[in-house]
Amino acid sequence: MFPLTEENKHVAQLLLSTGTCPRCVYRFCGVDFHAPYKLPYKELLNELQKFLETEKDELILEVPNPPPKKIRLQELEDGIDGIDNLSQNGEGRVSVIEDGSIASKNSNLNVCNVCLGILQEFCEKEFIKKVCQKVEASGFEFTNLVFSVSFPPQLSVREHAAWLLVKQEMGKQSLSLGRNDIVQLKEAYKWITHPLFSEELGVPIDGKSLFEVSVVFAHPETVEDCHFLRAICPDCFKPAKNKQSVFTRMAVMKALNKIKEEDFRKQFPCPPNSPKAVCTVLEIECAHGAVFVAGRYNKYSRNLPQTPWIIDGERKLESSVEELISDHLLAVFKAESFNFSSSGREDVDVRTLGNGRPFAIELVNPHRVHFTSQEIKELQQKINNSSNKIQVRDLQLVTREAIGHMKEGEEEKTKSYSALIWTNKAIQKKDIEFLNGIKDLKIDQKTPLRVLHRRPLAVRTRIIHSMETCYVDEHHFHLYLKTQAGTYIKEFVHGDFGRTKPNIGSLMNVTADILELDVESVDVDWPPALDD
Repeated sequence: MFPLTEENKHVAQLLLSTGTCPRCVYRFCGVDFHAPYKLPYKELLNELQKFLETEKDELILEVPNPPPKKIRLQELEDGIDGIDNLSQNGEGRVSVIEDGSIASKNSNLNVCNVCLGILQEFCEKEFIKKVCQKVEASGFEFTNLVFSVSFPPQLSVREHAAWLLVKQEMGKQSLSLGRNDIVQLKEAYKWITHPLFSEELGVPIDGKSLFEVSVVFAHPETVEDCHFLRAICPDCFKPAKNKQSVFTRMAVMKALNKIKEEDFRKQFPCPPNSPKAVCTVLEIECAHGAVFVAGRYNKYSRNLPQTPWIIDGERKLESSVEELISDHLLAVFKAESFNFSSSGREDVDVRTLGNGRPFAIELVNPHRVHFTSQEIKELQQKINNSSNKIQVRDLQLVTREAIGHMKEGEEEKTKSYSALIWTNKAIQKKDIEFLNGIKDLKIDQKTPLRVLHRRPLAVRTRIIHSMETCYVDEHHFHLYLKTQAGTYIKEFVHGDFGRTKPNIGSLMNVTADILELDVESVDVDWPPALDD
């Protein structure tokens, strides 16, 4: 069933005669169901022309002595109202030929004066195939996709001009047309192209897909269409660091919402001029949303930082926990880059034992994303076989939301440590036994001197939940602590020149220092433990 009614006929003829393509005619006539837009362009144009033949005949009959060959619609004394608003240079004028068909003054191509060819050339099967070829050549693994487009901002100006034209014409018939009554260009484009993409690639279009195919359009010929808005609404066009032009779609829409109709008409033709060329495709890009891998790591070396140790551009140690794990993941997932995070961190000379420390790695723009549990186990084994400095366990794919569990209530979690302590004074076993009875000791820690370059200066209250001691000799003993997460253990032992109070040295009335430190457990129940 043809989507337009007799009520639409006058507006449809007006739009088509002023250089608007059939699909945009449907949009401005409020056709909000998909099927008509999906017809091949030539078929759609023929159907619309047939529907409008009687309207054109009436127009020709209204002329006292119609010329036998062809006449300009603009020259008809009793023709369609609003035609006199065409551009002064005559570009885009159309003619009624003997057979009643509509032809452009430029015989090459009737480029739509509203969508600039978007709903003509760029939603046909030939163009979709070109995009799909680029997608298939990109090497990404995907089972669905989201398709996004970026249109030139001047399209919004041209839509506004066409809307004002149609609104004025309908007003003469006591009808109204709100901007929300027009089918949005992106909506119509989506209706046409989504089924074609699904058919060509064999996967569904899913708005929640992590794999995105984006097409960016430009139209250099009409790039100045927006410029008059800046003079009228300067506050809408403010430079932004990450934007190449102030004429963004959002800025243009903001200005169009503010500008008065009469001011717009003075500055911009209604209907808009017909362009000579269709849009160009600036870029076709494929990108996959990040995937996340989590696990727990043990660190057995006292000469390995958690993250690359680089000072003033110079690397101090050849590797790090982060790199020993991530290098393998980057290669297997074919990702561009990564971000490493963990539940706390240990110093370069501190080991992490027990069940290890939870970590998560965000893999940016991965090309491969589907792995079986067996493949992940093999990847874990590969990491573990590559170095004797670290071991990884419970490696698994997780969601972005799940990573929040690692950070949730981080300071309320507890951590257990073992330390080898040295004292300047000779001690006996009885001199350290009193520490075993201290429970939930509150300490105040001013930001340690050694981390002051990367942490803000503050005093933080932390709790030492429990301590156990094991005498070694008159200058050494082992100290086992369970503390609130975020406690600086080294400073709790030596006092950091009085910046941590109380400390082991002040409690024992000695000068104390820490010789070795191990993290025995990080009490964060994440990620879930896996069977070996």
